[in-house]
Amino acid sequence: MNMRKNIFAIILCLATSAFVFGCGNGAKKAAAEAEAATAAAEAATEKARQDSIAAAELAAKEKTAMEILANLPEEPVFDIVTNLGTIKVKLYSKTPKHRENFAKLALTGYYDSLLFHRVINGFMIQGGDPYTRDTSAAAVAKYGQGGPGYTVPAEFVPEYTHKKGALAAARRGDVANPMKESSGSQFYIVQDAGACAQLDGAYTVFGETVSGLDIIDRIAQVATDQRDKPLVDVRIKTIKLDDSCMPKTVSASEEVSGTK
Repeated sequence: MNMRKNIFAIILCLATSAFVFGCGNGAKKAAAEAEAATAAAEAATEKARQDSIAAAELAAKEKTAMEILANLPEEPVFDIVTNLGTIKVKLYSKTPKHRENFAKLALTGYYDSLLFHRVINGFMIQGGDPYTRDTSAAAVAKYGQGGPGYTVPAEFVPEYTHKKGALAAARRGDVANPMKESSGSQFYIVQDAGACAQLDGAYTVFGETVSGLDIIDRIAQVATDQRDKPLVDVRIKTIKLDDSCMPKTVSASEEVSGTK
């Protein structure tokens, strides 16, 4: 009889211990889940705060950009500031859609920190792809495919040719793009007029280099990989309106895309 009581007591003790241990584990699990939920909520709140700040900053940039755009000279000059030097380009008056689009993107900081991701010595240098802010392998695989989500109708003007320093819009090929619409943001600058002459009338030329032809050559001559991507980044620090073109109604301190 006593043996049965002892066995029963042992079983009861083990069951009680298991119950207490289980409850302890359950409490720890619940506490961990609550902590994770709190951390996730705090992260979401911080992201929302950062998104709100970014949206406000973008709205301010766009407001200032619109004010500047309304007062731009007929053929404004923009400074493409890179880590290898500055290229000054003049935008043509007879390609107004491209002129306004390039100016707006530049003034709102769209081009800041992007790369010249495709460089072919004896041909041209190409940049303006937003994917190039990211240098991860996954992003690099998509270089040349990025843009703002829209295209710009072609504006072919016979007098605007692919001379050295010409600023032109990149685009998709004719099969996918029979109307020859331009990329919303990607552009290229001609290094060799002879090699690019075949592109006249097929790609929109909307500007020309007024200073920095030597910088174009310097960029074109960097070493590249099999995809024509420079082995050492050629980065656009910013594209900003040249001081000579800054409207008097907007002070230099209000310019939205300064050098970095």
